[in-house]
Amino acid sequence: MNHYAAWKNTLIVLFLFILGLYALPNLYGSDLAIQISGSGNYEVNKRDLDKINDALSDNKVDFKSVSLEDKNILVRFNDSQSQLSSKVLLKDSLTRNYVIALNLAPSIPQWLSGLGGKAMSLGLDLRGGVHFLLEVDMKAVTTMAVDRYYNELRAALRKDKLYKKIRKDDGLLIVSFKSEELKNEAKKVIKKDLPDLVIAEGSEQELELGLEISASAQSAAKLGALKQNITTLRNRVNELGVAEPIIQQQGTERIVVQLPGVQDTARAKEILGAVATIEFRMVDEKNDVQTAIQSGKTPSGSKIYKFKDGRPLLLKTNVITTGENIVDASSSMDENNQPSVSIVLDSSGGRSMLDTTKEFLGYRMAVVFIENQVETVMEDGVAFKKRSKTQDIINAATIQGTFSNRFQITGLDSAREATNLALLLRAGSLSAPVEIIEERTIGPSLGADNIQKGLISVLVGFALVLIFMAWRYRVFGLVANLALTLNLVTIISILSLIQATLTLPGIAGIVLTVGMAVDANVLIFERIKEEMRTSKNIQKAISSGYEKALLTIADANITTLIASIVLFSFGTGPIKGFAVTLTIGIITSMFTAIIVSRAIINLIYGGKKVEELAI
Repeated sequence: MNHYAAWKNTLIVLFLFILGLYALPNLYGSDLAIQISGSGNYEVNKRDLDKINDALSDNKVDFKSVSLEDKNILVRFNDSQSQLSSKVLLKDSLTRNYVIALNLAPSIPQWLSGLGGKAMSLGLDLRGGVHFLLEVDMKAVTTMAVDRYYNELRAALRKDKLYKKIRKDDGLLIVSFKSEELKNEAKKVIKKDLPDLVIAEGSEQELELGLEISASAQSAAKLGALKQNITTLRNRVNELGVAEPIIQQQGTERIVVQLPGVQDTARAKEILGAVATIEFRMVDEKNDVQTAIQSGKTPSGSKIYKFKDGRPLLLKTNVITTGENIVDASSSMDENNQPSVSIVLDSSGGRSMLDTTKEFLGYRMAVVFIENQVETVMEDGVAFKKRSKTQDIINAATIQGTFSNRFQITGLDSAREATNLALLLRAGSLSAPVEIIEERTIGPSLGADNIQKGLISVLVGFALVLIFMAWRYRVFGLVANLALTLNLVTIISILSLIQATLTLPGIAGIVLTVGMAVDANVLIFERIKEEMRTSKNIQKAISSGYEKALLTIADANITTLIASIVLFSFGTGPIKGFAVTLTIGIITSMFTAIIVSRAIINLIYGGKKVEELAI
């Protein structure tokens, strides 16, 4: 009685040893570092490592080490001044194939990292940085879908001249026909070629057909826009050079963006929220823009656009190519030392540009910058979305020679504008406007302060529980304290192994777990006391105490576990962080409080004649 087999004790010790080993990385600090990774499809290699090492050595920079880790080059430093100066140096010396970001690199010994040991990931509230919650304008997604189907419907029905007129009316596409026969024929074509368009209920009239996008197609369009925006935002963040960003979906319309280490919120907002692209159009040289403005009649096939200073210009409605055809863009200075953006188009855009420049040599071509924005405004106490679209001409230059997929855009106001435009064009355009509805900035000093206060809260709660248990239950209390210590180590090791992000709410979950972990031991010890009052057999009292308290402990922990799983499933952000640590803590506390403490009690009292228990 009260005896574990040798293999069982060995298994428990081995399991605890492994967990302790993987908790070790958290005892080592972090080095100030610079992370260099490849831009786009480029991957850094040994040659890049040697190049960076030589650049730092030639400039006599004080650094600890340079290493290639997980397709990234990490340069570690002893102080922040060397780190910051090296970032400027590397940014100037390396090409655009690289993304350079400030980072914190765990200083784990080689033998431990070789075993897969990693420190816990720290959340934004512990590391410092900026947090954005962006909302995708789903109404704009629907509007764009209606516009797309409008063009497809016209193309499908134009082949056999089936329709008289097509118009858009509040999300519906209204098609007019000359006869019932043409209408019936059009229905067959729509059903075959455009299955996502369905007849809207109550909209069909004698020679008219009201069509709407099916619910499934609308849902697919919205989900696609959300996923595309996440991809684009990730590309933009990579271009900004942020190490270990978090970009993830929240609900059906929102995206969470967390940028550790970033403190320039204005720059981050400018890049993340921009829904921008460009279009290349020919200038209408045959018609006069002032005549069009005065008469109020725009020539067919043309449209009035304006430069940023308000000057109007007539441009052709036919688009030569757009930002979607751009595969690369970089900012630079032209021969006149003015800011410019060098553009590289894909094969389709290159062919279109080559054909245009051949045909219209000596004519002017304009570059139009298009940006969509959405913001929430209050009017009469009611919040509504205000959408705006700006279309500014960047420049209108004469085509002096034929070119295809490589050329420059000039006429930009500043080097910063050129840099931002190049970044946006490289990363791609957002498929739908987004609005930043929540913004939080956490400074690095506040993050360090949060870590310190969180650590103090854990230690104080831990110490008070240890004192109470030792005073109340004596030897059994000390056993419970040892089990509680092992429980804390187990939680840390599991968080490190699964690389769960530790946040302030997560620390709260650990503090709560510290208090709850001994609850199982309290139930067991009180049950042992009850058994001792009714039976003089000490060994039987210990055995019965553990066995009879087990069901109560399981019930209590399972109900808490269900609640924490629900929190994780339906919660977001901080709530998930709390739920993760609480869930892990509940599972590990049952292991340490029941199995580990029982093994220790067995070693102390098992198989011995005991007259009295120190409990």
